[in-house]
Amino acid sequence: MGYVLYDFLSSGNGYKCRLTMKALGIPYEYVHKDIVAGESRTPEFLAINPNGKIPVLVVPGRGPIAESHAIINYLAEGTALMPADKYQRALVWQWLCFEQYQLEPGVATVRFMLHYMNQSEEELGIRYTDRFQRGAEALAVLEKGLAGRTWLVGEDASLADIALFAYTHVADEAGYRLSDYPGISAWIAEFKKLPWYSPITAP
Repeated sequence: MGYVLYDFLSSGNGYKCRLTMKALGIPYEYVHKDIVAGESRTPEFLAINPNGKIPVLVVPGRGPIAESHAIINYLAEGTALMPADKYQRALVWQWLCFEQYQLEPGVATVRFMLHYMNQSEEELGIRYTDRFQRGAEALAVLEKGLAGRTWLVGEDASLADIALFAYTHVADEAGYRLSDYPGISAWIAEFKKLPWYSPITAP
C-alpha cells in the first residue's frame, strides 16, 4: 500500500500536499473528507488525527502525518524542492512561516468564511475587517518579495512557491483583486506553466 492523503479538494492546505506529490512524481490515494459536513470530526477520522483537521498523509509502514507544512517538508526533504544551500533553505522556511502566520490567517480564513460558510461581510463584522486587512498586508509583502524575481527562492520553483501559491491564487474568492498585484499575477501565470501543475479542483 502506498501513500494515502485525506483531504478536502477546496483546501489550500491539502492542495500544497497534492502539488508537492505531483511535482515529485509520488503516487497517492486520495480520500475526500467534506470538512463543511463534519467528516473530519467523526470518531474514525479522529482516530487518525485527534485534531480533526485535514490534510493528513498516511505514510506506508509508519503512520499518519498531520499539518500541511509537516507533510510537504517530509515529502520534499532531499529533493530539488528544498535547496541544498543552507541559507536558501532558511529562506524557504521564512516563506513557509510567513504563509502560516500571515497569509493563511487572512486570505484563507476570509475565503472560507465567505465562500464555504456563506457568511456575509456584514454578518462577520470586525472579524471580516481584521482578517481581510491581515490578508491585504500579507499580499503586499508577497508582492514585494517577488519584485524582480520569477520564483521566491533561487532560480527554480521550490516548496516556498508551492506553499504560497495554494491560497494566493484563489485570493479573488476572498474578495482581493489579484490584478492589483502585477508581480503576484505574473508569478501565478508562471506557476501554471509548470509541467506538474494541476488545479485545486483536481484530486
